[in-house]
Amino acid sequence: MKSISEISAQLRTVMRHNGVTQESVRESAGISRQTMVNVLKGTEDFKVSTLLAVADRLGLELLLVPKDAARGLQPPTAAAPVVETMVDQVRKRLQAADRPADGKKR
Repeated sequence: MKSISEISAQLRTVMRHNGVTQESVRESAGISRQTMVNVLKGTEDFKVSTLLAVADRLGLELLLVPKDAARGLQPPTAAAPVVETMVDQVRKRLQAADRPADGKKR
């Protein structure tokens, strides 16, 4: 994660997944309502101690990893290549053979 908005989005996702409310996290972390709103909004900077408290209440651990290692944690952006089966290859050949020279279907 490279931005406050990405961190906030992840915190919101975990809260939703865990079925916890802003109020319960806020109270157990000992932060004000406005601070919790700012953390989850993702548009304002917040203290590292606030992030640590909220993350702890959500069962998360804050880790710093080298950028090269972090890239390996990202989901793949492109779909995995599709391996063409022999049946697919034969179908393509038959379809190509079935087309006249002008490329239109018969």
